[in-house]
Order: sequence, then structure tokens, then C-alpha cells
Amino acid sequence: QVQLVESGGGLAQPGGSLSLSCAHSLRIIGIYTMGWYRQAPGKQRELVARITGGGGTNYTDSVKGRFTISRDNAKATVYLQMNSLKPEDTAVYYCNLQLGPSTYWGQGTQVTVSS
Repeated sequence: QVQLVESGGGLAQPGGSLSLSCAHSLRIIGIYTMGWYRQAPGKQRELVARITGGGGTNYTDSVKGRFTISRDNAKATVYLQMNSLKPEDTAVYYCNLQLGPSTYWGQGTQVTVSS
């Protein structure tokens, strides 16, 4: 069983920044895809950003130019840098790891953007 442990998040003002990190217990270098999803109250969980083992990235349109996903395979960690935050970014953010047919999730961390 792969474990994902998230950290970061919290409260930020509009226009501010926050960073998330997710450490995983998988000890295989780079062949898996990792991502960040979010779920706001009353809404479905949605993909925010994803990074492949080869470093390719994709983002949902609403965060392009503001969020950056990265990974450090040596540290078995994926990061999400969130800049120019907006109130609509408020949600629980979940780390995700995909290895072949298997999908693993973190426990979620709250991000709240409010003045």
C-alpha cells in the first residue's frame, strides 16, 4: 500500500501564495504520474495539475500561469506552488499518485483564500 502524506495549505489572502507538498512511500524512480486534485463544498473533485514521470505537466485552465507543479524523485515528493490565489481556489486539495492501474490518494489538506 502506497502512503501519501500532504503538508502545507492553510489560509491566504486573495493575491497571496501557498505551497503544498506530498511525500509518498513508493520506492520506484519516476515511472508514475502524480497530481493534485481539489474539491470545493458541493462540487465534484477536479484535477488541478499533473506531472508525469518524464516531467510533462498539465493544468486545469483556471490555474494556468498561477500554479506550478514539480517533483523531486530523490525525495519522493511532489509540490504545488500556488500564486495569485483567488477565493475560488478555496477547497480541500488532494495528492494523487497513479502507478499503472492503481491510484492512491492523500488525506487532503484545506486551502482557504479569504480576506
